[in-house]
Amino acid sequence: MIETEQKLPKWFNGSLYSSGDEVTNPFSGDKYHLTALELSMYDFIMGAQYILDVRGYDETIINDMQKGLSWFRQNNGKAYMTLLD
Repeated sequence: MIETEQKLPKWFNGSLYSSGDEVTNPFSGDKYHLTALELSMYDFIMGAQYILDVRGYDETIINDMQKGLSWFRQNNGKAYMTLLD
């Protein structure tokens, strides 16, 4: 298997972490270790979800969250299925 280098998309405007960490799915309790870039995108997605929960419908935030979810599916499908599906 050839490993490819992950890159965050140009539109990403969230915090960029220098190291990864283990994340727990709050519903299932399943855990997954994310790289620094994956953790940055995960927190971006979770932040967008929080804003939507508090403020309600916001088309821009929904679009950004969908782009983040798509990036995550493409870059680490197993982590996506464990943490975000």
